Amino acid sequence: MPLTRERVLRAAIDVADAGGIGSLTIRSLTQALGVKPMAVYYHVANKEEILDGIVDLVASEIELPSPDGDWRAEMRRRADSTRRVLRGHPWAIGLLESRATPGPSTLRHLDATIATLRSAGFSVPLTAHAQTLLDSYTYGFALQEASLPFKGPDSAAEVTEPIMEQFADGAYPHLVEMATEHVLLPGYDFGDEFEYGLNVILDALARSLPGDGGHHP
Repeated sequence: MPLTRERVLRAAIDVADAGGIGSLTIRSLTQALGVKPMAVYYHVANKEEILDGIVDLVASEIELPSPDGDWRAEMRRRADSTRRVLRGHPWAIGLLESRATPGPSTLRHLDATIATLRSAGFSVPLTAHAQTLLDSYTYGFALQEASLPFKGPDSAAEVTEPIMEQFADGAYPHLVEMATEHVLLPGYDFGDEFEYGLNVILDALARSLPGDGGHHP
């Protein structure tokens, strides 16, 4: 298979997915591709260009919101999609907003988000507030989720129960209450907290819309 820019970037994503962004070097990339460094440099100038490229590919996996849809449903779909994509590429959490030269997929996503909020009746300043709030919450939750020592339903008990053994002297009664009445209950999944927080934000944003929240002229 001939080497292409797309293949170089896809291989870079595979390396980062497997070992984190710190594992992505020209050497690890050339080893994954089975080529010499000069073959890679023919398609990308340096590591910064690789980072720009793979960040934009990750952005292309996130569903675009539509200005023609209900803004709440579209922002929910966008947030859920972002979180799902970042679960697959946790190394990208700190990079999606940090590139000084955003690619076309990133710009397309930002433009569609702005268009959806403006179409719903948000002013330009309120659109900026809404986008910042939603992104801060979504990326922050994704980072917290990726950092936790447990994953998925009922997995918190493995970490929490040994910690609980240290609380027998009653020094931390509120932690014990939270654990026994919430975290250690069957079916508990930290990821479920995302929906609650997202609803709080969307409800607050809805109240900030003028009038009935109809389309702006």
